[in-house]
Amino acid sequence: MPLSQSVRLVVFDCDGTLVDSQHNICAAMRSAFLGSGCDAPTDEAIRRIVGLSLGEAVASLAPNSSTPELETIMASYKENFMLLRKQPDYNEPLFPGIQETLRHLDGEGFLLAVATGKSQRGLRATLDRHGLKSYFVTLQTADDAPGKPHPGMLEQAMAEAGARPEQTVLIGDTVFDMAMAGNAGTTGIGVSWGYHGVDELTAAGAHEIVRECEQLVPAVRRLIGP
Repeated sequence: MPLSQSVRLVVFDCDGTLVDSQHNICAAMRSAFLGSGCDAPTDEAIRRIVGLSLGEAVASLAPNSSTPELETIMASYKENFMLLRKQPDYNEPLFPGIQETLRHLDGEGFLLAVATGKSQRGLRATLDRHGLKSYFVTLQTADDAPGKPHPGMLEQAMAEAGARPEQTVLIGDTVFDMAMAGNAGTTGIGVSWGYHGVDELTAAGAHEIVRECEQLVPAVRRLIGP
């Protein structure tokens, strides 16, 4: 898509930013490790790697494991998560105010996108569950580019939307998000309700921190224009 002076692109992380999925991620990861005969990591350790691609996440949690062992854990995680998603009590709620925020940004003419360590299948299942997919002009996942903090997902989102880095803001909850924004030359907004702390997000290069979803639209306006 040709670059335009009028394009304003807002790219969201998914887990920890749009949806509260930590209990499912932790449960699926613990089961994957135990089912593969390995000691399960703590929930805190698992939350620390949310945002990375699955391969990088598992390798970080099991640094001494062989490649076949890592592949077994990854396959088990995917299977466990699919089983969880099929349960009648499966719950992966939107954070308060997210739906309204997307509606306001879309109504003001901002283009919206997602850049996440999830797979395309996982991301689309999440967006479909909440009826959000129509808001986004491009969906970038670990299937499509190197994982965070590599800038590939953001660069592809900008290319598809026709946006320049100075016209783009990334909203996320982890240092991986803020580092990706910096690596792509874009602006990063850190949210306080996710998996990494405010001080960490600031140290990783966040241009602004928001503590309530209602603060997102004004922050985006300030950073990439009304």
